[in-house]
Amino acid sequence: MLLSSLVAVSLGVAACGSSEDGGDGADAGASGDAKTKIDCAPYEAFGDIKGKTVTVYTSITAPEDEPHIKSYQPFIDCTGAEIKYEGSKEFEAQLPVRVKGGNAPDIAYLPQPGLLKTMVATGKVIEAPPEVAANVDKNMPDWKEYGTVDGKFYGAALGANVKSFVWYSPAAFEEKGYEIPKTWDDLLTLSDKIAADDPDSKPWCAGIESGDATGWPATDWVEDVMLRTAGPEVYDKWTNHEIPFNDPAVATALAEVGKILKNDKFVNGGQGDVKTIASTSFQDAGLPVLDNGGCYLHRQASFYAANWPEGTKVAEDGDVWAFYLPAKDETTKPVLGGGEFVAAFADRPEVKAFQTYLSSVEWANERATTCGTGGCVTANKNADPELLKNPVDKLSAQILTDESATFRFDASDLMPGAVGSGTFWKGMTNWITGQDDKATLDYIENSWPKS
Repeated sequence: MLLSSLVAVSLGVAACGSSEDGGDGADAGASGDAKTKIDCAPYEAFGDIKGKTVTVYTSITAPEDEPHIKSYQPFIDCTGAEIKYEGSKEFEAQLPVRVKGGNAPDIAYLPQPGLLKTMVATGKVIEAPPEVAANVDKNMPDWKEYGTVDGKFYGAALGANVKSFVWYSPAAFEEKGYEIPKTWDDLLTLSDKIAADDPDSKPWCAGIESGDATGWPATDWVEDVMLRTAGPEVYDKWTNHEIPFNDPAVATALAEVGKILKNDKFVNGGQGDVKTIASTSFQDAGLPVLDNGGCYLHRQASFYAANWPEGTKVAEDGDVWAFYLPAKDETTKPVLGGGEFVAAFADRPEVKAFQTYLSSVEWANERATTCGTGGCVTANKNADPELLKNPVDKLSAQILTDESATFRFDASDLMPGAVGSGTFWKGMTNWITGQDDKATLDYIENSWPKS
């Protein structure tokens, strides 16, 4: 489908996987400082919830957590409720443990629809209240299917992100006379030229270490390339297991990724050899772009803007910027994206009220006010686009609303959790450290649930 029909410009934050280390609980009731006034009437229907606490568990951690927490302040001002926020790098692994152990949070931000299905299967996820469903129907109808399991609606979309980005240093490109590649072959040609021009650095830097979620950045590589080599229709079949994971189309995409990630001449700039990709944290992986050509290129999503050091100018004329990961030719524009979904494990009035707020235009606009260093796009099509100030968000908006763009949701996020956030992550990690293509794809295929 066209992205212009799926996503409108708004604000939010997302990742397949985690963000920064951190994770100490934060009480939004005590620390928020936003002063935006909103209509409190929608929350009066839930009764007096002053002093009530809603616990939130998420993979959104420092430095992206603080502006997210601040965006809750209008709800807190309206209701007197408190939001206890906890971000964790081990979110995907620990959430099922907590749920099984009877220690589920009130609300979790699930970065994979596949994980939502897994959680729904536990019988512990509560269907979204009618107020949330009404907001979604009005504000983000094209995302409703991703929060629906077996015909029942559970989770509204929260953030949305663009993953088809390559980060680079405009100054380094200008100094070397490099041009932004317009096709995939141009990208490989540029990589060859950088490798030849600068033997003291590498064209690419990469890192897939992310705690219990290690491996997810490598799956994004495969998905982005699969969209480009196989096309959206075959991509959909792969996502739904209508073709096996070890299908020749997938093998072609993985081999194409290997031309970069398993090429000692191309990686791992500023870090070491190919195998260091597995031990380099995804947060730190792109930093050598700033190091006078430690590396020149880093493929990572829009939300990576928040990981550059404080004081880094992220703009077309700044210290770092990003370009669209090119397709096989200039006639197509596949775009890989993702997001997270609000799932509730409790049906208390204060929980329902907070779910309603997070699905509202008011929350999406508040994210504009509190947003930090970028990665602030949501699925809410009715939010005010004029509130977008960050250059990265503007670039994301241009890509998302391009009429020639064909959007697909992150495949691993849609696959069964045992695969998408399990064997796919692990298989790609093993691939980086030496496992061959066939063994990797066979391993993942053999793990696919039989029913």
